[in-house]
Amino acid sequence: MSNFRPKAMELIRSGYDLHIHPLPSHLERLQDDIEVVRAAAGVGMAGVMLKNHYESTAGRAALTNRISQCSTRAYGGLVLNWPAGGLNPFAVESALKMGAAFIWLPTRDAANCLRFGDMDGDFFHRPGISVFDGEKNLLPAIYEIMEVVRRYDAVLATGHISTEETISVCKAGREMGIKMVFTHPEWPRTLAPKEVQREMADLGVMIEKNWMNLAEHLIEKDLFIDNIRTVGPERVYIATDRGQSNRETPVEGMLRCIETLLDSGFHEQEIKMMLCQVPAYLIEGK
Repeated sequence: MSNFRPKAMELIRSGYDLHIHPLPSHLERLQDDIEVVRAAAGVGMAGVMLKNHYESTAGRAALTNRISQCSTRAYGGLVLNWPAGGLNPFAVESALKMGAAFIWLPTRDAANCLRFGDMDGDFFHRPGISVFDGEKNLLPAIYEIMEVVRRYDAVLATGHISTEETISVCKAGREMGIKMVFTHPEWPRTLAPKEVQREMADLGVMIEKNWMNLAEHLIEKDLFIDNIRTVGPERVYIATDRGQSNRETPVEGMLRCIETLLDSGFHEQEIKMMLCQVPAYLIEGK
């Protein structure tokens, strides 16, 4: 245990992890929905986001909250990969009516993601999904999706689309007054320079920072920290992207992330901003 563990245990209380991959899943995972929520409740967290690349987790979250009887709340979402019909506004409406909080644009099935090849666990062959037409204009379906997201006051996250696509989507979304998230711009397939991250943040887009990228040495710690400083903690939220069967639990990952931020000189209030206040704004409107 590091010297920062006691303080990390204090700071994680009332925090959120908006990027967890639990069971049931098409891939190997460490914990199921209820185990994730009960573990988060054990350290006093306020909420967790259950994510699956191929199906809505809105119903799962509702059932988890009913069964677990925990103070920690489970939230659900939908990823617009092929099993959901791709860029399908009807699937978006269905998930949001069931209580989903997040809608992600394509992840594993994004054309940008597939440029790098299949990811571990991909199990069907498919064409890549782009948000652009042949002239790099946003497809009409994107605006239909945005209209549904706006009506439900939900969040639209960029998934694994390209930086160029992300910029266009975020600009359009913010013009419509939608809460937008730039998904893990430190991951190699969605890597974006800090100048782009800051430009998007200046529009009101919240920038996700994932412990997984740092823990897996996909980005240098100094650059990870510099990116947060460039954007500003008030426009960032931290998440773990954990749930993999051969890694630490999401709660342990979040504690390690907090310890890293403390060790890097972040003040407690800055960490609370990224762990509690920004996520609460996104999913609770607070």
